[in-house]
Amino acid sequence: MTTDKTPGLDLTVSCGFASDVGLRREHNEDSLVAADPIFAVADGMGGHEAGEVASSICIRTLMDSRLVGEPFPEMDPEELQELLVTADEKIRSETGGRAGTTLSGTILVQEDGAPYWLVFNVGDSRTYRLSQGGLEQITIDHSEVQELVDYGRITPVEALTHPRRHVVTRALGTGSDIDADFWLIPAAIGDRILVCSDGLINEVGDEQIFDLLTSLPHPQDASEALVQAALRAGGRDNISVIVVDVAGAGD
Repeated sequence: MTTDKTPGLDLTVSCGFASDVGLRREHNEDSLVAADPIFAVADGMGGHEAGEVASSICIRTLMDSRLVGEPFPEMDPEELQELLVTADEKIRSETGGRAGTTLSGTILVQEDGAPYWLVFNVGDSRTYRLSQGGLEQITIDHSEVQELVDYGRITPVEALTHPRRHVVTRALGTGSDIDADFWLIPAAIGDRILVCSDGLINEVGDEQIFDLLTSLPHPQDASEALVQAALRAGGRDNISVIVVDVAGAGD
């Protein structure tokens, strides 16, 4: 768990995180960064060490940038996409195109002197926001089943058990589409952000996620409880979770 004050914008950011290999995998192919102002989860694909390499390169690229340790950076989606292109090139070079990774998360940036969440996503890891008593899924999965839902061919409920639900349509390090989607959302005191790999959302429904996020005030406790809920539900994949809270500097 980390706690940091963000000078100049009168906010305090605290976070918790947890990651588990799950009950059926031999290796944890997830990687994460939870260092103000960047919070992101990468879910590697490729099996055994290849997926681990892809996700770790992706996260290391973000950590080696100017972001970590710079509260409220001014950053636009174009600069962030350039970082993701760099990560993609490094993954392809090191793995020969045999591995890839999803990536989802947020950077707490400033825009015209005000705090914003710059949310980004490639693949089917997710970022949510709990705000004013409601849980919102910000990101949209890049997956075959999401496309089927969008076209009206299956329902969201059917997507949960569809045989192609694990097939992603965008990833870093593999395939032809590495473009991220971006959202710029005003950050407010009381916001709680959840970033997670699909090892959580494939086991735990939104209602239970909401209950745990609203019942556990400490972000580390919430992170660990979410991982444990996924394990109790079967833990069929690696599970990684970051929970980020925003409070007033005097709170």
